[in-house]
Amino acid sequence: MSADVLPAPPVEKHKHHRNVTGGWLRPAVFGAMDGLVSNFALISGVVGGGASSTVVVITGLAGLAAGACSMAAGEYTSVASQTELMQAEIEVEKAELARNPEGELAELAALYRARGVDAKTADKVAAQISAQPELAWRVHVREELGVDPDDLPSPYVAAISSFTAFAAGAIVPALPFILGASGLLVAATVSILGLLVAGGVVARLTARPWWAGALRQLVLGGLAAAATFGIGSLVGAGLS
Repeated sequence: MSADVLPAPPVEKHKHHRNVTGGWLRPAVFGAMDGLVSNFALISGVVGGGASSTVVVITGLAGLAAGACSMAAGEYTSVASQTELMQAEIEVEKAELARNPEGELAELAALYRARGVDAKTADKVAAQISAQPELAWRVHVREELGVDPDDLPSPYVAAISSFTAFAAGAIVPALPFILGASGLLVAATVSILGLLVAGGVVARLTARPWWAGALRQLVLGGLAAAATFGIGSLVGAGLS
């Protein structure tokens, strides 16, 4: 090899990023946490009020069913409304491209110039994109609305994720009573473990220290259960 020939630069190895736009993570995380915390708090409240094991089981299962259905319906409605709004704005952008192609071309070139591309290159890129109608409206939507038109969130995915995750979280504090436990200690122990595990898993999914997420969820869930247990005890004492 001659002295004036430089070696080829090393090939960069790109990391494969996780899918963060699929629309399932937020409702699943929220559903699992809400199911665990709300049903743990609900069961703590009725136990604090002196309810029998049978009443606790009925209450826990009713809380699971009602909460899971409510979460699924809420997620479906909110995500469907958001997607419909996005689709409406996409149609507006398509109409603008058809009505005023020169103005949209100038707007796209200005966007690239604002991002540091020199004027000549920005005009050339904008012209090449605008010459392809199917590509043009997609680029305009991404640049102006910050939305990927080919990856809009699914209300069905959100609803199913939320329903399943809520039910999985809500069954944890109810399960000891279903299996025959009569006091809150076993349910509280299982729920605390569930809060720690759920918080730790979520923290790892978001690249945070597992212990930080675990402790955060434990504190939030514990405060909610303590508050409802106290309220249940006061109401139970007043009614007895």
